[in-house]
Formats: sequence, C-alpha cells, structure tokens
Amino acid sequence: MAQKTEKYPLPIPGQDYMQLIYNPVVLKHDTGAHPESRKRFDVLGDIPVTDLLDGAPYLGLVHTPTYIRELKTACQYGQRLDPDTAISVDSFEAARYAVGATMMASESNGFALVRPPGHHAYSNRGSGFCLLNNVAVAAARLVEEGKRVVIFDFDGHLGDGTMDIFYDSDQVLVWSMHQFPAYPGHGFTDEIGMGKGKGFTINVPLPPGSADDIMWDAFQFFLPVVKEFQPDVIAISAGFDAHQSDFLLDLKASAGWYYRVGQALRQINDRLFATLEGGYDVEIMPKCLFNFLAGINGHPQPFEEEVTHSGMRVWETFEINVHSVMANLRPYWKI
Repeated sequence: MAQKTEKYPLPIPGQDYMQLIYNPVVLKHDTGAHPESRKRFDVLGDIPVTDLLDGAPYLGLVHTPTYIRELKTACQYGQRLDPDTAISVDSFEAARYAVGATMMASESNGFALVRPPGHHAYSNRGSGFCLLNNVAVAAARLVEEGKRVVIFDFDGHLGDGTMDIFYDSDQVLVWSMHQFPAYPGHGFTDEIGMGKGKGFTINVPLPPGSADDIMWDAFQFFLPVVKEFQPDVIAISAGFDAHQSDFLLDLKASAGWYYRVGQALRQINDRLFATLEGGYDVEIMPKCLFNFLAGINGHPQPFEEEVTHSGMRVWETFEINVHSVMANLRPYWKI
C-alpha cells in the first residue's frame, strides 16, 4: 500500500460547509493494474468513514433495467465492460454505494469521495472506467423533487454519459470543460442539446496545452448562463485530470486553479455538492482535491503551485472555440 506523504487538511466536522463522504466499500472495486485503481485513495491516509446509503433503489432514475441486470451479471463473472473499463466481483457493490454517497452529498452539500467514477456511464452502458452515473442519479432525484440543477463537469474529459442522459432536459443544465480532441472524441461547440433541452448543454472544448489562464477564462465566460438559469442546486463532477502532471491528458492546470474554482463556486449558490471523477497522478490528485475543498470552505490554499500559462497558438484555438460556443448559445441565453 502506498504511504501517506502529506498531511492533508481535512474539512472540520460540524464547521466546514463541504464535508467528505467516504466509506472503504468503494475500494472493493478491484481494477488491478489500471489508472483508475484503489491507489488513488491509498495515498490519502485516514479519511473519516461514513455509513453510506445504498443507491440500488434509485438506479432506475437514469439507468435501464436491462443495463442494471447486465452490469450485475458482468460483475459476477469479472468481465470487462469494454477494453478500458475493468470490473471485479465486488464492483457492483462499490458502484451502487458510490451512487448512494453522491445522493447523500446532494442532500448535505458534501463531497462524495467515491470510485468507480460515473460521468462516462450512459443510461444503457458503462464506459471510460465508469459503471453507474453517480452525479446523474443524484441530479435526477433532485429534478423529481422539483429542483433545477446545474451539473458543472471540470474533469478534463467530456462527461459524455451525463450529457447524453440530460440532452433533452430543460431542468438540468450540463456544463462541461474538457480537452478536445481527447477521449471520448466529441463534446464540441455545436452540441448544445435537443428538443426542449436545446441550449441547456454547454460544451467548452479546451485545446491541448490549455493552462490556468485559458481554463479560468473558460470558467468565467459561462457563469452568466448559470446565473440566468437560476439553479436550485449546483452539482460538480470533480475530476482532477486537467492538472499538468496527469498522464492521460495534455492540459496544464496548476493545483491553484482548483482552489480558485472552489472559491468562485461557493459564491454562486448556497447549495452545492460534488462527486469525484478522474485524476490519476496519485501524488497530485489529493493536492488538487484539498485545494478545491479549501476554496469551497473558505480556508487558505494549502498547496501552492506556480501559475501556468498557455501558448499563443493555444490561445488562438481557444478563442475560436469559445466564440463558437457563445454564438450557438446566444439564441437561448443573454451572453
């Protein structure tokens, strides 16, 4: 087991706005030698343990009965869902409790520290390391209660499953910032929803090499849409693979970018929750995570890192992309 090398600043129980929601049941998802493995959590040391809600009764809010049966069967036999998505006999148990933890987070302004991640899971299939769509199930439950929800996905990959699930909804605004081109291969500027959901999907494609400056601009550009939507709740698909040291992408965020985003999000809405998605450098992911939590909770930034800057050609591509997004959304929002 990896040794804890840092003293991470855990949220203060009973005082801080956003608390971690964690249970070691999520470690039962055994992926072997894989980027998304329990090593991501082993470095965290001792995290307070929470009794989790079993999310199984709520899976039908977004997942088809056929897929739920197929996933259970695949886990029983330890079959991969696709070449990227490894599972084990206990993966369904871990996944359903990851859903439950995210639902608990949605009720308590918490951060669900879970695996497997969820944002690449569609209603009828898993993909991209994801089995069940944690944030989508929680958001669908909130919609059932009459809430309007923004899902802000700052993982460096497009949350294609989340986008697909809510692509025709006007009750859930899905906003994703992600590297393009990169897995899963889409999420471009003209993908803005369909039917009554047209205009309620915002894809902000970031060219490879995008650093703190571009990523902060991309975040700032679309806050007016979020405010105009007037969400009751903001859900955050919090992936940390846009960091410059992550080996699955070519984005250049510093750990400080996550602190600034946490600070800004806390100012927008009184009801926020988050769930973990990606972030595969096991040394830097916790620093990004705890910077984000510190920003949300109003604490000093615990991990300093030099601000990063994008090259001129990267800026040129980004500006083309962002103006294309704004042009596509302008019929629906005041931007």
